Amino acid sequence: MTEHAKPLPVADADTAPFWDGAKAGKLVVKSCLDCGKAHFYPRALCPHCHSDRLEWIEAKGTGEIHTFTIARRGAGKAFEREAPYAVAIVQLDEGPRMLSNVVTDDVEAVRIGQRVTVVFAEADEGVVLPKFRLAD
Repeated sequence: MTEHAKPLPVADADTAPFWDGAKAGKLVVKSCLDCGKAHFYPRALCPHCHSDRLEWIEAKGTGEIHTFTIARRGAGKAFEREAPYAVAIVQLDEGPRMLSNVVTDDVEAVRIGQRVTVVFAEADEGVVLPKFRLAD
């Protein structure tokens, strides 16, 4: 990694299917076979009922902005050139919330409650990150 390279996620046994899905252009989340609720971030037990009977499902990739912030200064040297940028907690239509960027040319247009759609952005070293754009 170069001196000012962005930190990259490291896949492990619990998260590898999520990152593999992103590489394939799919947003996948875990869903519980006992209570039926989907969740994010990937983990070994359902955070709703604590069951270990989980499966990966493909999410629609749509949701709405639950809350957000605009980073007017980059979070460290690696992000300086991207500022300003929007970081949001997106409530997926399947239920879980996930933290990601909202990709837009106009960060001032981002609002709570706006509909968003997943897009996939290739990062360094073949890592693909799910981000969101404002829906039409």
